[in-house]
Amino acid sequence: MASADSISVRVFSLNCWGIRYLSKHCPERYAMIGEMLLKEEHDIVLLQEVWSEKDYLNLKKKLACCHPHSHYFKSGVIGSGLAIFSKHRIHDTFVYRYSLNGYPYMPHHGDWFGGKAVGMAVLRLNDLTAHVYVTHLHAEYCREKDVYLPHRVVQAWELQQFIRHTSAGADVVIVGGDLNMHPEDLGNKLLRSYTGLRDSFSETPKFEGCESGLTLIADNPFINVKELGPFEKGIRIDYILYKGSSIADIHCDSLSTTRGSVPNHPYPYSDHEALTAELRLESRAPADTAGDGKSKNEDLAQEKVAELINIVNEARTEVKVGLHCAERMRYTAARTGAMGLALLFLELAIAAVPCLALGAEQPFPRTSFYLLAALCFAILLTTFLLYIFYTTELKSLQGAEDQMRLAVGSLQEKLRGFPVAQPHNAPRRPPEGQDPPAFHPEE
Repeated sequence: MASADSISVRVFSLNCWGIRYLSKHCPERYAMIGEMLLKEEHDIVLLQEVWSEKDYLNLKKKLACCHPHSHYFKSGVIGSGLAIFSKHRIHDTFVYRYSLNGYPYMPHHGDWFGGKAVGMAVLRLNDLTAHVYVTHLHAEYCREKDVYLPHRVVQAWELQQFIRHTSAGADVVIVGGDLNMHPEDLGNKLLRSYTGLRDSFSETPKFEGCESGLTLIADNPFINVKELGPFEKGIRIDYILYKGSSIADIHCDSLSTTRGSVPNHPYPYSDHEALTAELRLESRAPADTAGDGKSKNEDLAQEKVAELINIVNEARTEVKVGLHCAERMRYTAARTGAMGLALLFLELAIAAVPCLALGAEQPFPRTSFYLLAALCFAILLTTFLLYIFYTTELKSLQGAEDQMRLAVGSLQEKLRGFPVAQPHNAPRRPPEGQDPPAFHPEE
């Protein structure tokens, strides 16, 4: 039973779209975000796409009075873009960079250069230990032909692993960020099913904001409506997730989102809508479970394990698709490199003709010879780098698929360990003098 004492925690999450010199009205929007955070005084602020550390330092200085504790998670070429501000002291932090994060030859998407990651901070909320996570997964860009789906599935797999393995000592877990996944997408189901995290939008009794909790809406002036595809009103890809433990309950009393342009301002805080969740934490004493209740819990756990096996198998299928694509691209890079190498040997052979045949003239002009040699070296260098990249991608995909295969085996063994359901009037033992009935697989 929950105790009378409870802790109220206000959690804020926003993708700031803070790309200096590229994002529209970036300095003005950061000023607006800082003013709003000063006014609202949230307990925990989780920000994504704070790509410039200078912008983080400006926010840190501005919010020092209401959020004296903060941390910026560094990763990749231009940083992870992840930051946390807190009223409560941050006792420990850790960042994990995802093994797969797009392609370096897609600079207009930029995810590879960002070094997408998940950051963790350990806070003390009165007597409870809270592990708070902020993350940003790879963007989708095109839902009909999503070439990044295997990468995002692997990121979701690594995210749930990171949360499970680092939250063992936590009383409560809070996760916020831009997952770039719809609520029923495979990666989202994988994350929530494995970790037991609950979605604040689905759990809250009180919601205010955009219809259906959308966080990327057509009414936002920074949004290109064509990029929303069939989702004319918008999509929900930003989340605040949470879960309790055996000694602490956690509930979402209310959830709200911003709605496009900010009053008295010509534009919104970002191209994403901000989320604010009112969470209530309560300590509890472990309760004994009756025999009937234990049976029901076992049945429910059995259903969840069976569902999780299907989800992981579906994730393995998507990862295998990514494996085949990476193998094909690596083969293409190797073949192109071999052609470049053959062309270079041919050119060297032609260049050697004057040396072997005394008095013969060079059949090609020097300029053409040097240009062709430069092209050969460029092909060799490019294909060599691509071969290394695709080999690394293959290793990461193979590693994730191996982990998923082991997980499925473990889950299947766990599923077999559940007692077989029997009718209530079935005898526990055969009558004396009779052999037990034979087992038929069809049954």
